[in-house]
Amino acid sequence: MSTPEIIIAGLGPGAPEQLPLAVWQVLQQDRPVFLRTERHPVVPWLRERGIVFETFDHFYETSRDFQEVYRRIAAALLAAAAAKPLIYAVPGHPLVAETAASLIMREAPAHGLGVKVLPAMSFLDALYVALRLDPAAGLHLVDGLRLAEQPPVPRVGNIVFQVYNRLVASDVKLSLMEYYPEEHTVTVVRAAGVPGEEKVQQCPLYTLDRIDWLDHLTSVYLPPAVDKPACKYPLDPLVDVLATLRGENGCPWDREQTHHSLIKYLLEETYEVVEALEQEDMYKVCEELGDLLLQIVFHAQLAREKGAFDMNSVVDGITKKMLRRHPHVFGDVQVKNSAEVLVNWEQIKSRERKGQNRKSLLDQAGRHLPALLRAGDIQARAAKAGFDWPDYRGAMDKVREELREVESAIAAGQALDVEREIGDLLFAVVNAARLLDVEAEAALTGTVDRFRRRFRHIEAEASRAGRELTECSLDELDAWWEEAKKLEKGEKMQE
Repeated sequence: MSTPEIIIAGLGPGAPEQLPLAVWQVLQQDRPVFLRTERHPVVPWLRERGIVFETFDHFYETSRDFQEVYRRIAAALLAAAAAKPLIYAVPGHPLVAETAASLIMREAPAHGLGVKVLPAMSFLDALYVALRLDPAAGLHLVDGLRLAEQPPVPRVGNIVFQVYNRLVASDVKLSLMEYYPEEHTVTVVRAAGVPGEEKVQQCPLYTLDRIDWLDHLTSVYLPPAVDKPACKYPLDPLVDVLATLRGENGCPWDREQTHHSLIKYLLEETYEVVEALEQEDMYKVCEELGDLLLQIVFHAQLAREKGAFDMNSVVDGITKKMLRRHPHVFGDVQVKNSAEVLVNWEQIKSRERKGQNRKSLLDQAGRHLPALLRAGDIQARAAKAGFDWPDYRGAMDKVREELREVESAIAAGQALDVEREIGDLLFAVVNAARLLDVEAEAALTGTVDRFRRRFRHIEAEASRAGRELTECSLDELDAWWEEAKKLEKGEKMQE
């Protein structure tokens, strides 16, 4: 077996006695030694024992961000290894939060280079001891510089690393307070496992950035937020499934879909949820909500592929909106009843819309809503501006007026006028329903369901008579219809 051109070695958490023997032996070989950083407690000890090395600390001062630092380190080492085998030593374990090491292992084969990894204790091992923590109970690791991409999971313990100064701690604190109460007790650990330097302190989350001894060896532990409901099934698995289906080796049908092609499925699933709710079938409600959620995650995946937003953005946006629109729950606003809640809600929405290029109050009405729902929405928006009947009586007069106009259009034999007048009649009926506190969509859905039940009774009676419906007289059909209505009334009386 050929000698690897790059050895990636771990230096442990910081104490010289924690440096593995295998790593110490390799460091003494006749190979160039490169350190990711000189800022590690074991480095002075290595220098005292004659270990000569170069570091990449200057990359931190001349790069735009940490990702650029890691790319430059990987590129420099791959180039150097082409000329002579070398050692790259990093703090802790080479495979724990070492991006440059991961880049080297991924790109080395393309350069014809071999890589060997020599493990060591990671900062996590030392943290477990300092915190008296068993990671088997559940633990989530979070890079303090990437909290926007790697949010915490409050239902388990979380370790946030790279909290290396008060500025970073301030950003970390603000991000974490979106998931934890500001009084949530956290444990701050510096230089875990390094004799004489280890420091452990508990504090409320909101005071995290007031600690003045934070440095590059500092991590923060957040115990589970037991006062928040646990989410046994987060969205991540479903998001991953959609990403796979849309991936290179995914499903051909899923890969062909667009936002526009999915609209009909989104509408279908929405109505199936409504139907399940009206039937009060909780098993079906659960199933249909899952189908609707799939559509939401699907659209988020399409947007993610275009770089517009992702599922985290959707959840974060609606969460912030709900917090913002409920100041009587999450703030100091006082309300007496639900009517005041609705007034506040509209005022907040109005402030949110400031600066938007809106030409009409009705621009916000849902264009993809079915006509019945959209009519009610438009009427309600116009009513908020004062364009409304004083009560239902005016609306009922309008219904009668529109009915007469329908009859006139029919008498005139103008098909387009009939269509227009029937539309006006339906619009007037929706308005009357609104003023009578009746949900027009629900009312019509109920009527459709009753019609279906009564028609099924007619079909059953015709079948019992051994006849097709087309063979029955209208009087027979009407009699069975009235019979079905009486049966319904009897069932209601029994309830």
